[in-house]
Amino acid sequence: MARAPARAVRDPVRGPDRFLVFGAPQIADAEVEEVVATMRSTWLGTGPRVARFEDLFRARTQARHALAVNSCTAALHLAVLAAGIGPGDEVIVPALTFCATANAVIHTGATPVPADVDPDTMNLDPADVEARVTPRARAIIPVHFAGRPCDMDAIGALAEHHGLVVVEDCAHAVETLWDGVAAGRHGDLGCFSFYATKNVTTGEGGMVVTDRDDYAESVKVRALHGMTRDAWRRFSDEGYRHYQVVSPGFKYNMMDLQAAIGIHQLARVEPNWRRRREIWDRYRRELAGLGLGLPAPAPSGRSRHAHHLFTVLVDPDRVGIGRDAFLDGMTAQGIGVGVHYLSLPEHPYYRESLGWAPEDVPVAARIGRQTVSLPLSPALTDDDVADVVEAVRRVVASA
Repeated sequence: MARAPARAVRDPVRGPDRFLVFGAPQIADAEVEEVVATMRSTWLGTGPRVARFEDLFRARTQARHALAVNSCTAALHLAVLAAGIGPGDEVIVPALTFCATANAVIHTGATPVPADVDPDTMNLDPADVEARVTPRARAIIPVHFAGRPCDMDAIGALAEHHGLVVVEDCAHAVETLWDGVAAGRHGDLGCFSFYATKNVTTGEGGMVVTDRDDYAESVKVRALHGMTRDAWRRFSDEGYRHYQVVSPGFKYNMMDLQAAIGIHQLARVEPNWRRRREIWDRYRRELAGLGLGLPAPAPSGRSRHAHHLFTVLVDPDRVGIGRDAFLDGMTAQGIGVGVHYLSLPEHPYYRESLGWAPEDVPVAARIGRQTVSLPLSPALTDDDVADVVEAVRRVVASA
């Protein structure tokens, strides 16, 4: 039987003029000044700041190559193409992820195959991946959900046994470590996001890391129309350089205007991570006992959670209200929230075009119907965090 929505609560925690936007980035004067300097330099497209951002990211991950692009979606598309995957091939993806993970595979002509996730980590369940491998399988795309590292030992062993390429989706995982090694370095290629809500933002943007020279060359050429030289080198003070088109590429390059933001975001990545961890830990302490499903403890030792998202599960049988009523209640309290994510088979396209069904991935389907992400940003003050906690308590109490 459907449950009634949460009752309206008078005197919201935050009024309309103080609405707490979910995922608001922390932008400092350094980013603003760098963007202004970029505009004054008149070099707005792919140029020296993109090169600097790539160098800084390469140093951070210790990858042989780091190639900046205009989104993580572009990064995933280019990575799958670089691995030689195309029509007739299958790529295993988690059923609990953003649609870009599957869409990047579809755009190569290959077929994504959804696998279920572990109920505690919400990352790919290696045993379910094993069950989905067919003779057509060519790759796996593990997603480090919310910044929690996947079990890359198990995934790597499975990939080696079946001869599969591993493309890590690190959209949530700039700070993530597995056994002391950065996310993106355990597979053949790693793809990062710098979207507005991410831990490091360039507004829109992405990065591909890899240790393989051939993969890097494929990504670099395809990211800019399949040309052998990028715009920076064509129009630099070294004089015009002719280019050759060697593949039908894409317009996926990052601009210096974007990299200008990312350079300074990277400089603050560690203190910002510590602040998000502090908020994440506070949520776990102060929201305990409300009936909500809370994230599992973060890994310790040589593995590290990026603390990109703090997700709670709203089980109506335990909380007394459904997830959507909880969303409405939080909005009424002046707190912005997110949903990460409805499972992929819930979406009409995948059901109708690929025949996916939620019951085929029951854990991901259940999580997708219950999950809510609370604000988690280094820009939050202690008072902001207190407001989020109070709003959650009020909404649950109103059930």
